[in-house]
Amino acid sequence: MQVNTIGLDIAKNVFQVHGIDGEGRPVLCRKVRRDRLVKLFESIKPCLIGMEACATAHHWARQLTALGHQVKLMPPAYVKAYVKRNKNDAADAEAICEAVRRPTMRFVPVKSADAQSILMLHRARHLLVRQRTAQVSAMRAHLAEYGVVAPKGITHVRDLLTVLESGASMLPDLARQTLIIIAQMIDALSRQIRNIEVELLAWHRASAVSQRLESIPGIGFITASALAATVGDARAFRSGRQFAAWLGLVPRQNSSGGKDRMGGISKMGDRYLRHLLVVGATAIVRYTRRKATAVSVWASRLLERKPARLVTVAVANKMARIAWAVMARQETYRASPIVA
Repeated sequence: MQVNTIGLDIAKNVFQVHGIDGEGRPVLCRKVRRDRLVKLFESIKPCLIGMEACATAHHWARQLTALGHQVKLMPPAYVKAYVKRNKNDAADAEAICEAVRRPTMRFVPVKSADAQSILMLHRARHLLVRQRTAQVSAMRAHLAEYGVVAPKGITHVRDLLTVLESGASMLPDLARQTLIIIAQMIDALSRQIRNIEVELLAWHRASAVSQRLESIPGIGFITASALAATVGDARAFRSGRQFAAWLGLVPRQNSSGGKDRMGGISKMGDRYLRHLLVVGATAIVRYTRRKATAVSVWASRLLERKPARLVTVAVANKMARIAWAVMARQETYRASPIVA
């Protein structure tokens, strides 16, 4: 049995395999349990294997690549068009096998174990930040019931903690005990976030790509390390615009008959990276008058005729294009001269 291409539909325990020969005829259609998958591919001569870029896909891609196979990952949304009728594991595997052979298909680079570990730190930090925000919001709401308020921002939480520590507070003992528990949770979450940031900073200092990205205005070591770990090879994108489109920072198109119709940003791609870039762009727009740079001057002029949120996304788009150029050309960012 000569297998030329295989479509592999991965799952938790039961995997579906669809293999074809050089003429496109099905020669291998079967279900395989998790503990038998590697043994199956050990018995098959090296061939092209297609998978959807979903949970555990990068792990299996590394496993099968080590056996000599050529593994290509594809976005699930691009594979869906090749499912003929009913959706089931067999139909999905056949669609994957068909899609991976298309010359115009776009593929997802396989991430290394190190890159995935850094991104795991990022996801853990993001989760802890959200949990801390929820606890801070709860504390603010509870204290507001007793007339105790403080300005917005995590830096002003200390003012609320001072009220709890004060013995002359108007808070009942039971309410104070409950709020102290929440305060302890906030403190524990803050320590965990700082520990993760120390690990990220150490990795950032050891990565030349991440350090080059930090030279871009609006990008700190958090965003730089996330970009460096997520984008293994920036040359997989033809241009900075394609990279920005991959992040969902370009308008959604609904054009037909020669008429261009542009909507809001597509919001497709990596939501976490898009969030980090928009946060950095917000800082540039907010402090554009404090330090004049080519990007801030451009943003300032755009603010004169466009809403602030639209300008923020436009700046994030520009930052993404600059980041692609820095990664693809392996150069440090060089600020353009400010045009009066």
